[in-house]
Amino acid sequence: MFSTIVQVLGIVAVLANAVVYGTDACYALITRSVYARLDDATVTASAGWGHYYGDRRMPIVGISGVVTAVLTAVLAAVGGLSEAAVAAGIAVVALVSWLAIYVRVAKPVNQLQTAAAQAGTTPPNARALQDKWDSVVNARVALQFIAVAALSAAIALA
Repeated sequence: MFSTIVQVLGIVAVLANAVVYGTDACYALITRSVYARLDDATVTASAGWGHYYGDRRMPIVGISGVVTAVLTAVLAAVGGLSEAAVAAGIAVVALVSWLAIYVRVAKPVNQLQTAAAQAGTTPPNARALQDKWDSVVNARVALQFIAVAALSAAIALA
């Protein structure tokens, strides 16, 4: 019984976190290079409006991913599925680390770029803001990769 519940929760966690992982990976692989070729006003407008919508739509996905990962770990532990619990626990640590980076680095930049886009202005430090955001995207992608891989392992081990 616990095994099936852990697997279902793990699958939901993988699917939710895959959205975040895919979003960050797409930026790291494609959008970052595009932004490097654009002028500051265009980057500010694009990133600002992107963050406007993303910061309103992505939290439900991210929260669902973290909550289901935690539930996967807890129920695996309660059900005596220690290897699955450890794997899911690794995913939770990766997701909490991702969240810390988001809150400390990305979110403040998102807010500044969103405000500028809404006002139709370009901050004098527009490129520096984008560079700051870019500085953590590889770590965010790696942490999401670890989370999705660890959750996949938890599913297999349950």
